[in-house]
Amino acid sequence: MTGERRGRSVEVDAVALDGASAKSKHDAVVTEEPLEIRLVAGRSSRTLAVTMRTPGNDFELAAGFAFGEGVVRERDDIAGITYCLDPEIDAEQRYNIVNLELAAGSLPDLERLERHFVTSSACGVCGRSQIESLRDLGIAPIEDATTVSASLLYSLPDRMREAQRVFESTGGLHAAALFDASGKPLAVREDVGRHNAVDKLAGWGLTNGRLPFAETILMVSGRASYEILQKSAVARIPIVCSVSAPSSLAVDLAREFNITLAGFLRGERANIYSAVERIAQPSRSG
Repeated sequence: MTGERRGRSVEVDAVALDGASAKSKHDAVVTEEPLEIRLVAGRSSRTLAVTMRTPGNDFELAAGFAFGEGVVRERDDIAGITYCLDPEIDAEQRYNIVNLELAAGSLPDLERLERHFVTSSACGVCGRSQIESLRDLGIAPIEDATTVSASLLYSLPDRMREAQRVFESTGGLHAAALFDASGKPLAVREDVGRHNAVDKLAGWGLTNGRLPFAETILMVSGRASYEILQKSAVARIPIVCSVSAPSSLAVDLAREFNITLAGFLRGERANIYSAVERIAQPSRSG
């Protein structure tokens, strides 16, 4: 199950301004609601995270988030995923809570995760400590000899757009698309948050036995943030592309973990910030 319970867009009333004229209209906007991810083990439960997301593929989102943070390492670590159907909870909110049942009989020690959540939003935290926290999880640099042509990279934004279903009606969703080395789309997920879309992909891979994502390319809309590269490193994605700019910490992480990072991928242009040897390049000038 993927958690397809709520609509991913809703119609709202709006006033359209056009020069000196104004008229009433209906407009489709992206649904944004909180999702609480709860860990359940034996008779104990604990909230792992609350994230704002677009409903859809909620179970993949929960599994992918837990995987990316090192709470689960493989499919067998998860005994089941369900919505919380507690009758004491308002019916409208039941599908905003996902129970991730662990195969283990007890909850894991989440002290490390709590420190990560605190430091990731605190002022003055060293970016280096964020990268080192990945090494603490046992994440190593990616040794993947996959190579692709520059022309293949140039085609990915259009291929991703073709696979997006909601974007055309709302214009407000980010997408994350996973391709094989030939450019064939393996899975595409959408969300109001680009990092959630990547978690949904990881959850799809985890629950379907497709991880690690060797010999693949990740294409994301928007910019390439630290979170995107962190999730890619854990999922073992060797090539990450974005249509916009990367952050400095994303570049540092890509170089540290040997991920090919391409930014500003638009038309027949792109900037390659790390592990450029995976891209068969046109002749260079300058």
